Amino acid sequence: QVQLVESGGGLVQPGGSLRLSCAVSGTIFSISVMGWYRQAPGKQRELVATLSSGTNTRYADSVKGRFTISRDNAKNTVYLQMNSLKPEDTAVYYCNVGGFLVTHQGFTSWAQGTQVTVSS
Repeated sequence: QVQLVESGGGLVQPGGSLRLSCAVSGTIFSISVMGWYRQAPGKQRELVATLSSGTNTRYADSVKGRFTISRDNAKNTVYLQMNSLKPEDTAVYYCNVGGFLVTHQGFTSWAQGTQVTVSS
């Protein structure tokens, strides 16, 4: 019913930048929240950034000032621009979307995850 396709991960040197994308498709009536989470080896999944009600953003303290979440409504795509990357940003990044289907049933979906590795 809802499909999420991520792209944009990879290997980058410290101080570099990457942009992650997550395209959403399906029988969606509305999207309430779009977000990015990450999970490093041996650690729990943690919130990176969320965007709700179109304009309300929330960031983890560790990424404030370096990462920016944004959304293209026409493309139903959410982005995560990551600048000044640090080795501790290395993780699998997951897109998460929540909202309502055309049947008015609520949904929350996760993408497959994309690896981001920050290393020299």
